[in-house]
Amino acid sequence: MAWENILLEIEDGIAVLTINRPKVLNALNAAVLAELDAAMDQLAADDQVRVIIITGAGEKSFVAGADIAFMSQLSPMEAKEFARKGQQVFSKIENLPKPVIAAINGFALGGGNELAMACDIRIASEKAKFGQPEVNLGLIAGFGGTQRLTRLVNPGMAKEILFTADMYDAETAHKIGLVNHVVPAEELMNFCKSMAKRIAARGPIAVRLSKEAVNDGLEMDLEKAFIHEADLFGLVFTTADRAEGIDAFLNKRKPEFKNK
Repeated sequence: MAWENILLEIEDGIAVLTINRPKVLNALNAAVLAELDAAMDQLAADDQVRVIIITGAGEKSFVAGADIAFMSQLSPMEAKEFARKGQQVFSKIENLPKPVIAAINGFALGGGNELAMACDIRIASEKAKFGQPEVNLGLIAGFGGTQRLTRLVNPGMAKEILFTADMYDAETAHKIGLVNHVVPAEELMNFCKSMAKRIAARGPIAVRLSKEAVNDGLEMDLEKAFIHEADLFGLVFTTADRAEGIDAFLNKRKPEFKNK
């Protein structure tokens, strides 16, 4: 597929997807969401891809939010449909059967912060800035932000971020649990790729089921989550990768996982 709003590179089992609209700080519109949606389907189906990194083009912005000029033309019903599309695409990222790392190179505001929150792991450049500025425009977060933010940071902090529209630096984002790591700007992609390589070297089915256990368990009470975890633990014992991993450990060699 020919992409107009994203760049997609795949090497050594790692896909790097770049939102490529630097002139508008990589803002999200319907076309960008459609390409993200299609790209996720493609990457989910590609057995060679083990880990995905999402970032933004240029040095200023990861994604600075939804495209305000685009949204200014929407009717109430169209706005609802736009929000639902964003939620659907971001949920696809969140539930993709492969790990997704956000390489946050600059502004992650509004829909950009919501995109980052849909990823499994968030790595921020020390130059990154975070926030949900929607109330400045008389809007609310509509791509899942009111829900994912509350689950990532405590509800009181989530409400402060949503109500004030304040912008937060990378260190503050790390302190409140919004990002996993903060690294110098020039080291961001190398750091993310190094982590992606470590994940890609692990048992891919085990990684997928670990993600499933965490995501599903968040929506269950603890006892049901334990049962679900045990079910998945038993399921992984049916795989050739489990046999390979244990044999490699016992024989002190590097495992060669086949995703089977």
